[in-house]
Amino acid sequence: MIIKPRVRGFICTTAHPAGCAQQVQQQVSYVQSLPPFTGPRNVLVIGASTGYGLAARIAAAFGAGAATIGVYRPSAATETRTASAGWYNSAAFEEIAHAAGLRSYSVCGDAFTAETKERTAELIARELGQVDLVIYSVAAPRRTDPATGEVYHSALKPIGCSYTNTTVNFHTGELSTVTIEPASEEEIAGTVKVMGGEDWELWIEALHSSGVLSPDAVTVAFSYIGSELTRAVYRDGTIGRAKDHLEATAVQLDARLSATGGRAYVAVSKGLVTQSSSAIPVVPLYISALYKVMKDQGLHEGCIEQACRLYSDFLYNPGGTPVDAQGRIRIDDREMDPAVQREVERIWPLLTSDNVYEYTDLHGYRREFFELFGFESPGVDYGADSDPVVEVRNRY
Repeated sequence: MIIKPRVRGFICTTAHPAGCAQQVQQQVSYVQSLPPFTGPRNVLVIGASTGYGLAARIAAAFGAGAATIGVYRPSAATETRTASAGWYNSAAFEEIAHAAGLRSYSVCGDAFTAETKERTAELIARELGQVDLVIYSVAAPRRTDPATGEVYHSALKPIGCSYTNTTVNFHTGELSTVTIEPASEEEIAGTVKVMGGEDWELWIEALHSSGVLSPDAVTVAFSYIGSELTRAVYRDGTIGRAKDHLEATAVQLDARLSATGGRAYVAVSKGLVTQSSSAIPVVPLYISALYKVMKDQGLHEGCIEQACRLYSDFLYNPGGTPVDAQGRIRIDDREMDPAVQREVERIWPLLTSDNVYEYTDLHGYRREFFELFGFESPGVDYGADSDPVVEVRNRY
């Protein structure tokens, strides 16, 4: 079929296998352009098919020569429907890793289930023995509690009062004012159940009880703080409440793992174009302005640059892992530089539909959104017939 992007709001329902493969190769090439680093030996990435999870897997494999296992949901293609971008990304990663002589394996399943955890532990025991780094990078709209069977849903809402600010339709460049009503207690609790630290802790418990977590294992989950401009809808909202729970979980896990030489961290990342961030009103406009400022100042980073710096400057820094007063790794340090934030705040009240492309990098935001799904990659012939059915090597 000829695969074209089909967009529904902030979701693209199609993905292009060749475009996804090219973007994975670009990330691999970036890592290979840097000096190799001494890092993890065997890595498990939970939520490995897109975004920070994919970048963390690529950086560990091609920067440190690590063996990797990626866990992600199954979403294969049919003859009439494309697979997800994550499926194509993972297929490309497995092929590139195999060609480079790196050990890599894919576990396809719902990361929230006990069954997926058990299969993963069995694969680790059989193929790697133990893992010494566990990256947790799961973002999902819902989660079924494995103990009760109850389904919880996440919500993208402020807490306590309504929130009004400027947002943008990044497809058209039209700015508008949006008001988001506050979350109910049920929505707050549901978001914490889906996006908090409970499942991360269950993963570490399952790996430890199976004997596949090395005594010195490090585990990292991703969080975000962001600007004052987005605080009400993000850090002070339902997602922020979930991130608070995630960070509290890191403290508990760290106390447990440090007894044998391991550690647990939350890495606070930079604002980037992701499927999740595209769904939050106001955030796409903020990120577009942020991109403009950081690119002008020579500070911009994508997921792969962030992942490489996470390893080289923090987790495997010979001088130790620098953290903030709350024990968090701050790879958002360049976004939160006061000079960057002052310029974004200066731009914000000036924005209109007429000047948004002048003051922000909305073109870049839109392009990166489509790149998430394998579109708009230079050198890919999007008018050519493509086979949507792509197999994933070493899939379990």
